Amino acid sequence: MNDLNKQINKDLILRERLAIERTSMGNDRTLLAFIRTSLYFSIAGMSVNNLIEIDYGLWFEIAFWIMAVLILITGFFKYFKQKKSLKESEKHIGNYRLH
Repeated sequence: MNDLNKQINKDLILRERLAIERTSMGNDRTLLAFIRTSLYFSIAGMSVNNLIEIDYGLWFEIAFWIMAVLILITGFFKYFKQKKSLKESEKHIGNYRLH
């Protein structure tokens, strides 16, 4: 019975490690999505004043740039917050006992 418990414990530890790895890769993809969105907003900011001749084009450009920077900052903040949370989760892998 003890060998069976050790095997089950190893399987659970492997599953937990793989789950954390998947979550980490998802976190990386999310950061890349935030960066991509930020780049789209910055390109829109550069383009709006040049393509559309309106009186307040400069203000639209500034607004798009501000949104791009805010999106980028939010993305990095969420990335590092999740990364810290994953580090904390790794400490608890295998800290359970089978009865």
